[in-house]
Amino acid sequence: MLFIKSYYMKKIKVTLIKSPIDRSVRQKETLKALGLNKMNASREIEATPQILGMVRKVEHMLNVEEINN
Repeated sequence: MLFIKSYYMKKIKVTLIKSPIDRSVRQKETLKALGLNKMNASREIEATPQILGMVRKVEHMLNVEEINN
């Protein structure tokens, strides 16, 4: 019998708190992929492994909060 593990993806709120000026192109592109184009911009996104990896690469410029539903 096959059991499918289903779970609710948690959501996180990421806010850009430091400027991407004078950062590497790779970090700028990561912020762009997260949808954070301007200072103090926020997005609520699902915490998939891919998103968490991107957040981890630029976490020194972000404020990350877990959203409880």
